[in-house]
Amino acid sequence: MNIIMWMLTGSVLGWIAYSYLNFNQERGLMVSLVIGALGGFIGGKVIAPMFTAGALAPGDFSAPALFFAAAVAAAFLALGNLVYKRWGV
Repeated sequence: MNIIMWMLTGSVLGWIAYSYLNFNQERGLMVSLVIGALGGFIGGKVIAPMFTAGALAPGDFSAPALFFAAAVAAAFLALGNLVYKRWGV
């Protein structure tokens, strides 16, 4: 359940970045959603366990992991926009 929440949070941030911040306008909404979801997954699954203790049970909700998922998704979106503007990739 956590993985779905992390990816959904990243996708919502991708939609916000596309709609309001004009990130990845040239590549489209779907690219922003995918970058955000990927960032949310990596943030929750890889980065969060390095800095926080996990949930007591594997299926329990973890607010710090959700925070890290959102932060990494936002960083991925900003980095993706920067790479595209700089090198056109």
